[in-house]
Amino acid sequence: MTATSCPRCNTPKPIKSGIVKGKQRFHCKSCKYYFTVLKKGKSTDPYYVIKALQLYLEGVSLREIERLLGISHVSVYNWVKKAGIQAGWKFAYKPSYKVLTHTELTSFLSNRNNLLNTGCMITELGDKFMVIKWERFRKPD
Repeated sequence: MTATSCPRCNTPKPIKSGIVKGKQRFHCKSCKYYFTVLKKGKSTDPYYVIKALQLYLEGVSLREIERLLGISHVSVYNWVKKAGIQAGWKFAYKPSYKVLTHTELTSFLSNRNNLLNTGCMITELGDKFMVIKWERFRKPD
């Protein structure tokens, strides 16, 4: 990989000037600037970003999302902040969730008592499925 121009003065074709910490070092003859090739940052698959935001909107906590997806809760928090999602709302319920295989999911859904008086959302989680369930509350008379 070669540098195309100096990051300081944009002069094309800097010369090679050794290797520092395993990275090629360059020298610009115009401005006498030494630099290394910028490393590319890690990127997360957009599937996990969307899934984390979806779970957050359903009321799953950042730490729970971390345990489920294996992604740092700080990363999830940064994605939430970047997306502009505000957690100003408070839930009157605590959602419960289960991670199930396809056969466990069909068994879960065939039992009518599992879904009686509840709200439910099913989302794909890799090769498994996540069922997020919350109880419906009746308004006081």
